Amino acid sequence: MWAYIAQRVLTSIPVILIVGVVTFSLLYVAPGDPAAIIGGDEASPEQLEQIRHQLGFDQPYHIQLGRWFLRMLKGDLGTSIFSKREIRELMAPRLQPTISLGIQVIFLSALLGVSTGMLAAWKAGARLDRGLMLFAVLGFATPGFWLAFILIWGLAVNLRWFPVIGYSPIGDGIIKHLHSMFLPVLVNSVLASAFISRITRSAMLEVLREDYIRTARAKGLAEFRVFIRHAFRPAAIPVITVIGAAMASLATGFVVTERVFGIPGLGRMLVEAIARRDYPIIQALLMSVATFYILVNLVVDIVYAYVDPRIRY
Repeated sequence: MWAYIAQRVLTSIPVILIVGVVTFSLLYVAPGDPAAIIGGDEASPEQLEQIRHQLGFDQPYHIQLGRWFLRMLKGDLGTSIFSKREIRELMAPRLQPTISLGIQVIFLSALLGVSTGMLAAWKAGARLDRGLMLFAVLGFATPGFWLAFILIWGLAVNLRWFPVIGYSPIGDGIIKHLHSMFLPVLVNSVLASAFISRITRSAMLEVLREDYIRTARAKGLAEFRVFIRHAFRPAAIPVITVIGAAMASLATGFVVTERVFGIPGLGRMLVEAIARRDYPIIQALLMSVATFYILVNLVVDIVYAYVDPRIRY
């Protein structure tokens, strides 16, 4: 087991390095000159050249890349071009909204997706199954920003049950915090649970056709016990994969959600940095998102080994 985990960890290291090179290179060749933005329209070529020298943009590509990697290894994410503050200091107050949103969405989407998928598989072919899968297809095909505006219009503007925009930190009270986060959590959970539900249903139906399931039923075991104990665990591998993919996709989905609902998280910070072409912040956030993707995949691989002993061998 430990050899399997060590192999997965060692495999992730070169992936992170490759992702870092790609992340740095994309911004290196991207259009736009931050020196021109900082200097303004009236800046002379000499002033622009001086700004580029201060930022290190006049250095060769390999030198810039090497310095950037060394700073990352030391935990130094760099300094913002415009605020002149360390990026870690800028990210610190924005971590709580994004982490809180992520934990709530992962819990609710997994709960909704797995439960509705199992229920649809249990009642396969019935009206309940068709109704649940219809909602799953609609949820999977609905754009996130459209659903967000519909929920704001219905639940916030008309019914006034929730605030239109804004964020209440956990320090103001857990109830107030959950109330302010309900709409963004609901939007992301509906979109993520739709795909989880469809995969759960398909995996359960495939396992329920196996011979050992018919044998368990022939022995007189209760249907609920057969369904939960003998069918769900073998069907859990694709479900875990989809939940892991949903967790990873949330890192990019929050960019839209935080912007629409005015949540001061990392996604909103990325949008603001792109608008100002603050390259150090963009590079740090993209590298953080990519590293999160890789760590999620690593955790999913390790969970595979616990769920299915055949994988660890």
